[in-house]
Amino acid sequence: MKIKDRKYLLKSPLNAARITRLIAKSIDLFIVLILSIFFYPIGIFLAVIYIAVSDSLQNGQSVGKKFMGFAVISLEDGKPCSVKQSTMRNLPIIIPLMMAIVPFWGWILSVLIGIPLILLEVYLLYKLDSGHRLGDVMADTSVVSNDGSHVAIKNRKTSWFEETSQPSIH
Repeated sequence: MKIKDRKYLLKSPLNAARITRLIAKSIDLFIVLILSIFFYPIGIFLAVIYIAVSDSLQNGQSVGKKFMGFAVISLEDGKPCSVKQSTMRNLPIIIPLMMAIVPFWGWILSVLIGIPLILLEVYLLYKLDSGHRLGDVMADTSVVSNDGSHVAIKNRKTSWFEETSQPSIH
């Protein structure tokens, strides 16, 4: 069998990154679930606070992103995600989670709104060429590997939207 004839589960590094991002978000949602269930009803408030600020913690890393080696940066200036951006990018999770405060009908409404929003997030993650999810688009953020490459982005001298006449070669 030739090497090029092999079938691989992940055909590109971007697909591997997408799956790894889903695992990182799953870790964060597991923390939210534990807080919500074991400390209900106060736990839901704690879960909302955690998910709202999670991507601004530890230099742009939530617990899941730190575990998986990712960080969230602002596309405006390359700095780690702010609390405002973290809240914006996690609104598709925060909104249904807040509905779960109300017993029974809130839980039902939370599921009816939460599942389509999460499916939309995953759909966009795979459909957009940039690999951004809905929250990234809303907050103008991006998830990067936490290998120091975001430091180069942060130290850029030119604007993101400024065209350069000649590409710089280093």
